[in-house]
Amino acid sequence: MTSSGYSTHSRLPNYFPSVVEEKYGRRRHSNPWYSHLNLPIPGVNTRRLRIFYPNLRRLHISTVNRFGRRLGSTILFFGLLVLAIVIFAFTKRFGSRAKKWPSPFMGDPSTLIFEREDLQRIWHWEISSGHYPSHRPIPEAIGFRTVPRNPAIPSKRTVSRGPLGFANATRGVGPNRTYSEMKRVLSDATYPPRPVPGSVADLDLVMDNCDFSENKYVRDCLELLRIGGGLESGSILRRGPLDDWKYIYMEDPVVGQSLPTYEASNPKVEGDTFEASLSTNKMQRPPISLPPPLQHKPYATLPGPCDPDNPRLFHMFWTGPFTDKPYTALLSFLYTQNTGLHSKFPDNHVCHPQFWMWINPGPAASIPNPSALRDMYNGLKRNPWSSPFLHPRFNGVIVFKLWNTTEQLDGVPELKDEWRKRELFNSGGNVIVVSQQEKLGESTTEDSDDLLNRAGSKSSSTYDRMSVILSDMARFVLCHRFGGTYLDADTIFLRDWEELWGWKGAFAYRWSRLPRYNTAVLHMNKNSALGTFLFQTALKNDLDFHPMTISRYTQDAHLEELLLRLPDALFDSAWLNTENYQRDRPPQPYFTDFAHFFETPKANSAAPQAMGINGFFRGAYSYHFHNFWWKPFDSSRNWPDLGERFIAGELQARNISKEPPTDLPDRGDLDWATVLKRTFEAYIRGERPNMYGEWLQW
Repeated sequence: MTSSGYSTHSRLPNYFPSVVEEKYGRRRHSNPWYSHLNLPIPGVNTRRLRIFYPNLRRLHISTVNRFGRRLGSTILFFGLLVLAIVIFAFTKRFGSRAKKWPSPFMGDPSTLIFEREDLQRIWHWEISSGHYPSHRPIPEAIGFRTVPRNPAIPSKRTVSRGPLGFANATRGVGPNRTYSEMKRVLSDATYPPRPVPGSVADLDLVMDNCDFSENKYVRDCLELLRIGGGLESGSILRRGPLDDWKYIYMEDPVVGQSLPTYEASNPKVEGDTFEASLSTNKMQRPPISLPPPLQHKPYATLPGPCDPDNPRLFHMFWTGPFTDKPYTALLSFLYTQNTGLHSKFPDNHVCHPQFWMWINPGPAASIPNPSALRDMYNGLKRNPWSSPFLHPRFNGVIVFKLWNTTEQLDGVPELKDEWRKRELFNSGGNVIVVSQQEKLGESTTEDSDDLLNRAGSKSSSTYDRMSVILSDMARFVLCHRFGGTYLDADTIFLRDWEELWGWKGAFAYRWSRLPRYNTAVLHMNKNSALGTFLFQTALKNDLDFHPMTISRYTQDAHLEELLLRLPDALFDSAWLNTENYQRDRPPQPYFTDFAHFFETPKANSAAPQAMGINGFFRGAYSYHFHNFWWKPFDSSRNWPDLGERFIAGELQARNISKEPPTDLPDRGDLDWATVLKRTFEAYIRGERPNMYGEWLQW
């Protein structure tokens, strides 16, 4: 008892240690755990739809009372974040087309599915077949105990080994090389000479002078390609020694012996990071099966002008109505390549390339009907942009072929038993699921611009993404089945590819500043070990053929050198400038945007007419204008202007039925796209020769 007569334990307890907590505590009973939202029900005036949702204010008060203001707010924040992630994951798994759980927020997992012995077999097969005509090093992680013999490079006595003692180079056992002389022609220098049949480009030397990773400029690379390729034989301004510019050679006529079958080994190395990367459940069993290697044969030893193991085929894939884009690509092929059309009699000493234009008859996910081939040819005959190429003069030069996804994938041994179990439309891990109903053309929507119904890109907002994904796979299928080179339809030829055909290795080109592939140009050998590797790897990685994913396949397996990543200067000379690189010393012409090809800026608009095609990235093998399917090459004359021989198509395209007027007004300044199209058309009309001074003979 105290002096006041009250017990010391009779005071009221202090339930709230702070005024703030007392305030929140007294409010908790007035804040329920759930709130609701009343929404009107259409057609029912007497009732409303009540939707319940958690009361975040009540949650905040509860956590603050239990854990304190700072810790409680932190716990609530992370709890809501976890809830959002869970909802997102379940939405991706059960509410999206892909029906897949999202990938964790970490680096890309390894795509490797092969043991080291299998990768050694792939390397050895490609080297023994003459598909590695390079002195570039072999990754030491492959683990070659013995030095591979290379029939595609000249003899070399000493070969270096890496720090771990494994071979990192090949031993040349092939024919000697004779590099072409660059002569200054004093007469008839208006047109450059055709490349010598059987010549080969030394792409090692090209890489040394053009590789962006080594700070090489596109401008300097194009000068090397022009001078070394003989495109400036009559107007070389350089006066110093040019021996270092010679990148084209001929092989001596010596046939090497067949090389023995390689016995693979798997050496164990302490701290081997490659061995650690093999710990994956995707490993192939049994070991990879490959046919016997091919025999490397120099051009001069072939019984005929063409090598059956290395067919000279250009492939292109097109979906939707034929337009001025594939039309101009085909014209550029006729204008630059050695098709033999400049002679009335066949030249039996030259291997003439063919152009195979693959037509997908409908939306990418549809199945062709039984009359698809007949319908394709009828459509080509009716279309003014495609009908000129059905002329008998182009028989055997340009060949239209029907694309059938089922037939093509069944023709790939690595895929035929498995592809039906996979989704075909996978681009960089983003899968688009197509139902059987949609494959049969029974679309669930009547909108022709729906993603699954598009057949070609009509505008930037209706981009045919499905056909692009299909073409990512189609290029590898075509090159693996038939051999040759695939080009995207937004590509224009700028010179003869003779010396590129002579280089027997596989190649694509660089994705601008990034050390990744762009497969807008893709060359691969028929039924190669590299092709087998790519298809079996893609099969285990959900049939993803996006260029970035292909880069991961080859990088994870140490096979990047077998699919050489050429500088983009050879096929895409404007790309670095459009991404704000090398603008201090740009090439000619100077594009800061790919749209400048179709809409040349006024400040530079005098160049196209004044310089013509000779001023357009002179030295490059082709130009890639990156889509723009909806922009015409020639906005004032948007029709095939090929002269009297093809006047019916012109009248159809212009929607007129009588003789066209000859005094139509023209634009003052012509864009680069217009100048190139009109140059190619003038060659077909017989008004000018091609770039090598040869006239088309009808």
